[in-house]
Amino acid sequence: MEHHDAGLPQGCWEDNGCELKLHVPNEFSFDENLNYLAAASNECLFHTKDRRLYKAIPVEQETPVVEISADQDGAILIRFLGDTIPKEQRVRAAVARYVRDWFDLDTDLLPFYGMARRDRLLKQAVEHFYGLRNVGIPDLFEAISWGIIGQQINLTYAYTLKRRLVENFGRRVECEGETYWIFPTPQVIAALTVEDLDVLRMTVKKCEYLIGVAKLMAEGQLTRDMLIDAGDIKKIEKKLVAIRGIGPWTANYVLMRCLRMPSAFPIDDVGLHNAIKFLLGTEKKPTKDEILKLSSGWTNWESYATFYLWRFLY
Repeated sequence: MEHHDAGLPQGCWEDNGCELKLHVPNEFSFDENLNYLAAASNECLFHTKDRRLYKAIPVEQETPVVEISADQDGAILIRFLGDTIPKEQRVRAAVARYVRDWFDLDTDLLPFYGMARRDRLLKQAVEHFYGLRNVGIPDLFEAISWGIIGQQINLTYAYTLKRRLVENFGRRVECEGETYWIFPTPQVIAALTVEDLDVLRMTVKKCEYLIGVAKLMAEGQLTRDMLIDAGDIKKIEKKLVAIRGIGPWTANYVLMRCLRMPSAFPIDDVGLHNAIKFLLGTEKKPTKDEILKLSSGWTNWESYATFYLWRFLY
């Protein structure tokens, strides 16, 4: 049976109690998105097995554990595992909303593909990765923390630091013989000192930044809705950059992966530069002017263009 729920487009999902079905756009490939997620070898917040994705999704006081797969028509099936089936329909709706947001299913990619097929850098990307979505980080604290953790270090080490943070300060649930980790809440991190974070072996500065952001969020001074309500991307970026530890790169990363701003563009990103070098077959890093020229046709699709180019590397 179908239900309409605030925040979910009419007719986009079916609620069958222990299993939810999400209808997907034609320009969606579960396999492409799963390949992207499975490429993160030291990820601690979900795992993949036999073309299925497993994750605990905290909603209100509950922590449903789900198995996400595709049916033969390509629709997404979300099956609740163990005894974690939410009794309340609004909690099941929140899980459906989380997965829709995670896979950015509300964005119409047709205009992006139309533009990308005529673009020197993007045409290969959309051929290789057709149906890939800008896989998001719906939780604002997790998105900002990941942005801070990843500053100035390689991705492999960033995953190691994230795992330490999650396994020391996050919450775990056991379900059907597996352990599922949940990212620490701002309230937990806000109550810590820099010394408490010594176990992470992360720079003191980054520890200070994490605690600072956690405090702002725990005190209700920073929320996802508050940022989105600020309106245009420049105003939101300004709000983010005003926070200690968030520069333009981290701000644009959050705008892209969490707030879903289509024109977010982390132009100083090393991965973006390396992908451009790879596609152009050049040795030297592109200058900012060269990037602006190459990206001049990407207006309002900068975040998707960046995500697709990153995919050549990771």
